[in-house]
Amino acid sequence: MAGQGIDRIPDSLGYLVLTEDGAVVSSGGELENEEGVATKISKMVMTAVRLISANDKKDTFKRLTVVYDNFLYAATVSNHKILVSKRKYVPQDPVSA
Repeated sequence: MAGQGIDRIPDSLGYLVLTEDGAVVSSGGELENEEGVATKISKMVMTAVRLISANDKKDTFKRLTVVYDNFLYAATVSNHKILVSKRKYVPQDPVSA
């Protein structure tokens, strides 16, 4: 079960596939065996899901992005799994008018 397609994202540096409770199903790249990252991301995702559920039943959780200086984690929930991709982050210079 590789990464359920997440392992084929072109600019991905690594990936995690987690169960709803944060257990690692599969991992690869820079996130191979990164249990600490898995725990932190799953806690953030579950907090976001609870906050959205408590505030507005019509809204659904789509994606959580955590941005660092030169990389980001993009996490989404699909088929009762948390899919996490670590990707390069190249900030855009602000456009001045």
